[in-house]
Amino acid sequence: MMSKLSALRGNIGWDKGVGILLLVTLIVGSLITPDFATTSNLGFVVQDIGEIMIIALPMAFLIIAGEIDLSVGSALSLVSSTIGYSFAHGISFGFAILIGICVGAATGALNGFLVNYLGLQSLAVTIGTMGLFRGLCFVLLGNTPVNQLPDFWTGLGVNNIPHTFLPWSFVLIAPLVFFAWILLHHTKIGRWTFVTGISAEAARFSGIPVKRFKFLMYVATGVMVSLAAIVYTLRFASASPDSAMGYELTTIAAVLFGGVSIAGGFGTMWGVIFSVIELGAIRSVLQLINFSSNALQMVSGALLLFSVAFPKVIELLKSRREARVKKPSPSLASMRSVE
Repeated sequence: MMSKLSALRGNIGWDKGVGILLLVTLIVGSLITPDFATTSNLGFVVQDIGEIMIIALPMAFLIIAGEIDLSVGSALSLVSSTIGYSFAHGISFGFAILIGICVGAATGALNGFLVNYLGLQSLAVTIGTMGLFRGLCFVLLGNTPVNQLPDFWTGLGVNNIPHTFLPWSFVLIAPLVFFAWILLHHTKIGRWTFVTGISAEAARFSGIPVKRFKFLMYVATGVMVSLAAIVYTLRFASASPDSAMGYELTTIAAVLFGGVSIAGGFGTMWGVIFSVIELGAIRSVLQLINFSSNALQMVSGALLLFSVAFPKVIELLKSRREARVKKPSPSLASMRSVE
């Protein structure tokens, strides 16, 4: 059994396996409910996964490099709240978006500085900034969301590209996905990411400026989070201090389920992309058959648990199998004792 699993993993690969699972989900979803395979619903799935897809791209880089960011949901909310606050206080919406991008970059810079230049653990740091950023959202807006946003901008968030079923957010998401794939698998930055995740010490000895590299990675994550916040704000036509709750869990679950190792040093961008789409497809099927929002949250948690536990189970089974192979048989042991 173990040999079959190892062979399957070697021949197919985790990322391709997620792609096959996505295909199965699309087929099964079409059979369960006829509304699933309609162009309108597929457009909704693309719209629904937009923010998660944008955040998952830099999160993949961070986790492969051996770091993590649990503050992305709160940072998204802070950028959205900043945009809403700025617009509500007389700043043009376009300029409010620029301010929001700067705030997003600042959140990433803060995380990057604390992790790389003060030497703090990224898990602890981003748990702390997750609470900090969420608190700043309530400082800006209190308990009152900003709902009166310009119709032109909110139209980009809810309408489709003319003569297609794709939302306008696809115009932003598609180039980002392509660029992230090229960057990770075909550039020096991608090679640095993998080497740093395997061994930061070895990366440092090979000439990679690890601290600066990871710092800039966090800044880039903040910028990408700000882009996701813009999409989120326009899609819901609102800036609210309690927005994007649980987005960090969903994003990390998607990245790990896509085959990125939580220990760092391994992963593919295609696996992450397939995983985010798979998560959106599953959520769509559950919504169409009237599952509750709690069930949707359980899906993210289950994927995260499975993504972390399954490789460990495979590793345990493999080590036990190797131990049995190396263990000498009783007859051979008795022959040696006789000799």
